[in-house]
Amino acid sequence: MTTVREFKLKAGSDKFTPKDLVELARPGAGVANAAGDLVLVSVSKYSFEDKKNQKSIVLAALESSVEPLTIPLAKGGEAFWLDDKTVGHVSADEGGKTSSLYAISVKFSTEGLTPEPPVHLGSFPTSSPTNFRYSAAAGVLVFSDYVYPDGDLTNVRKNDEEWENRGHNALVYDETYERHWDTWGGPKKPSLFTAKLFQDGSKKWQFSGQFVNVLNGTGHHAPVEPFGGTDDFDISGTHIVYTTKDPILPEAWHTKQDVFIVDFTASKGPRELTSGKQGATHGPVFNAQGDKVAWLELDEDGYEADRAKVVIYDLVKDVRYTLTQPWDRSPDSVAFSTDSAFLYLTAGDHARNKVFVLPLPDTPEQSTTHPALPPYYTTPRELTRSGAATGLQTLPNGRLIFSRSSLQGPNDVFILRGLHELEAELAKSQNLDAWKGGAEQVTNFTETALKGKSLSSPEDFYFEGAEGKTVHGYVIKPAGWKEGQKKKYPPLLFIHGGPQGVWDDRWSTRWNPNIFSQQGYFLIAINPTGSTTFGQEFTDAIAKDWGGKPFVDLQKGWKYALNKYPEIDADRAVAAGASWGGYAINWIQGHPEFGFNFKALVCHDGVFDATYNGFSTDELFFFNHEWGGRPWDPEAKEILRKFNPTNYVDKWSVPQLVIHGSKDYRLPETDGIGAFHALKQQGVPSRLVIFPEENHWVLNHGNSLKWHYEVFRWFDLFVGKEEKEDASTEVVQLDD
Repeated sequence: MTTVREFKLKAGSDKFTPKDLVELARPGAGVANAAGDLVLVSVSKYSFEDKKNQKSIVLAALESSVEPLTIPLAKGGEAFWLDDKTVGHVSADEGGKTSSLYAISVKFSTEGLTPEPPVHLGSFPTSSPTNFRYSAAAGVLVFSDYVYPDGDLTNVRKNDEEWENRGHNALVYDETYERHWDTWGGPKKPSLFTAKLFQDGSKKWQFSGQFVNVLNGTGHHAPVEPFGGTDDFDISGTHIVYTTKDPILPEAWHTKQDVFIVDFTASKGPRELTSGKQGATHGPVFNAQGDKVAWLELDEDGYEADRAKVVIYDLVKDVRYTLTQPWDRSPDSVAFSTDSAFLYLTAGDHARNKVFVLPLPDTPEQSTTHPALPPYYTTPRELTRSGAATGLQTLPNGRLIFSRSSLQGPNDVFILRGLHELEAELAKSQNLDAWKGGAEQVTNFTETALKGKSLSSPEDFYFEGAEGKTVHGYVIKPAGWKEGQKKKYPPLLFIHGGPQGVWDDRWSTRWNPNIFSQQGYFLIAINPTGSTTFGQEFTDAIAKDWGGKPFVDLQKGWKYALNKYPEIDADRAVAAGASWGGYAINWIQGHPEFGFNFKALVCHDGVFDATYNGFSTDELFFFNHEWGGRPWDPEAKEILRKFNPTNYVDKWSVPQLVIHGSKDYRLPETDGIGAFHALKQQGVPSRLVIFPEENHWVLNHGNSLKWHYEVFRWFDLFVGKEEKEDASTEVVQLDD
């Protein structure tokens, strides 16, 4: 055993530390009421002192300067609009078997916002209702919950007891998914429900407590697990539109999803709107009039990162057409203008998630995937240029709200005004050069907490990568940066996961670049071949080439940054990556000829044995697409021979920290354990950190702090410098 120097994280009033990150407020996306004068935002904030995660809702005025109102939710739960001044709140009851619905009315005047005491409206027979949407016009509440094959929400508690008392704890499967993301499959599946909820003649709320399972007997499950929510369905005044995995196809090796429409009572059963020839579908939405639906559609079944295209379905004409066929970007959300003449979108573009606008053409005479439309109707125009926009919602009087985060802070609500003028200008000149509008910030959730922390904004750079392609990256300069201090700062290469992912201008609570720069590292984040937001060809080009072009890009980008910034100390270089980024760490270990000269590496939930992963991962479609087939198929076998990290373990020599979650079913923990064993048996300095209750991510607040400590401690062992002010009482030891 070798005793190494003491270590603790750099801290201070001017430093943004991992503890600050974990305790910083986490706002969700804002949702406006129908009148468009108030926006509701759900916020959570953890305290290490109290060891509690306090949830609350914040109501902010969109057209008034009154102070926002914060309403604590002592029992957690979910909040949503019932009417313009009433918030619905659902939370679990004592005992955790049932849940209750409350109405919180708010008085809104020039003096401010004042909440009235919650009023109990009724109960749900389970503790798990979620994803609420309310139709005031119909007096119908729509939500999702988990039910057994009988589809009866009122039977769930009885069925739970029978399941728990079945006399054994065996799980038996005849089909995949046997486990998915972080959960073993059970007998319960998500479904969509409706229940009557309305105000009577005396303005008193009435909740029927009678629940209709609109998907019962269809084989459909919605929202789509594991990440589906309210963005998997939408409601009009009479109907629900939703996306669901195709019930006929094996889920683990198909991504095909279908879009259906069904009325609130399911009197006629669901009707399919998709063609049946598509891949995944996402984000179905109605227009305000309820006579059109839009959704995002991928062409290729089995490929989750295929280009998303906007599809419009005219319910009156019974015609479906693809709108953005020529546009080389992938929208992630859409919203109709209030008059349905325009479509607003969010989409990734050059490492930013921007808001775009697109005029809607007249519906074609027949369904088509390639309508004959001029570029005016097929190429969206950008309205924002920075950060990451989410939660798009159009409002009356030519307005639009969205939430936006950036590398300098979490979500805040923004509003765009003057859309009628914008639309008129676009219709007149077919460009937006003369439009002078801009987004106005409505909320400031973390401004005070981040004051004085001096978080850095990204500095973009471009270079020539593999096959002459232009490749993007950005740097985040370390705290205390001074130009001209040669070989002062240790460089850290961030390698993103996916692999069809991106380092963009977005806040993260897991891989936050400013956390690393605040600890003194010069962060270099490169978007190599396979990254999104730079065109579909670039995204597609990593398939069957995991160890090829992306590493040409990483090498060239690394050299570009070292040459551009003489302040970097290349002899103290380190790197870290997760998922595919973890694969990249293991691949770099086996290829010292790349010349990175890293002194320490961190691999989080990374691929070690790609062949084994082709058998063990939950979503088999992913491996099959990326590696050219199943592990035993000839093409896949040849690619695995070429690009499997285990084939090059004999060359591993760089000290490596391996981190893995035991509930990571995307990349089972044995990959991390295998890499650790390979390192140990070759005498390479290494450490294994296992989080028994974490999945592919680290979500627990205490675990997040531990994760950051272990990562920074590891880097410090090999590239840190002794600084008296950083001394602590902890002495750590490491095997040679």
